[in-house]
Amino acid sequence: MKRCAAQRPFALDVNTGPLGKTPEAEMRFFIEAAESVSDLPLLIDTSNPRAMRAGLEAAKNRVIINGFSLEPRKLELILPLAREFDADIVGFLLYPDSRVPKNEAERFEIALELMDRAEGAGVAGERVIIDPVVPPLAWTDGIAQARAVLNVIRTLPEVLGFAVRTIGGISNLGTGAGDKAKRRLLEQSYVAMLASAGLSFALMDILDPDLVPSARVSGILAREEIFSWAMVPGP
Repeated sequence: MKRCAAQRPFALDVNTGPLGKTPEAEMRFFIEAAESVSDLPLLIDTSNPRAMRAGLEAAKNRVIINGFSLEPRKLELILPLAREFDADIVGFLLYPDSRVPKNEAERFEIALELMDRAEGAGVAGERVIIDPVVPPLAWTDGIAQARAVLNVIRTLPEVLGFAVRTIGGISNLGTGAGDKAKRRLLEQSYVAMLASAGLSFALMDILDPDLVPSARVSGILAREEIFSWAMVPGP
């Protein structure tokens, strides 16, 4: 955790994985451990509503809820926490049964409904960070889906009518890959494409010595107006 915080990412992802019989206590432990070494915002990553509430109550740093979708349980128990705790929240472009949409049109339909549900719960659209769901390339339509994600990121601001923020899990792309070197090469290329498409935040291993410089340089090329060699991370 200290090594991650030292790299100064935009936030630390607190993903507890499966929790035991005392999810509230376990989440409080993780939050307190993270905040003992960092003042960075925390991305609280759990589908357990009880653990999520406990984490939000325990956190002193700014928090981002990760996250909700059209799944009824998450609409009922996770989404309202964003208003209650005045927090940003990640919204996944998934169907109510957690299926991944097949194309751009389906993702746009889900995004519009997701925003309607958020606003209905008293959460402003500007507080929602859309996750279009980066697919594993190993899926039958994985490469088509990966291209669809890029187009969705480019077009979402026009569809929604404001500069919506987006986030993507980079490691999803190489799920199931046996060759680590090939997986890392694909991730480096795709993170550059995501930056070019306008992705706001990349959820990734901040200790990866190849992926992190690629992501940071891609962000410079995609967003900065004035260039300085001092911006480029060293080897």
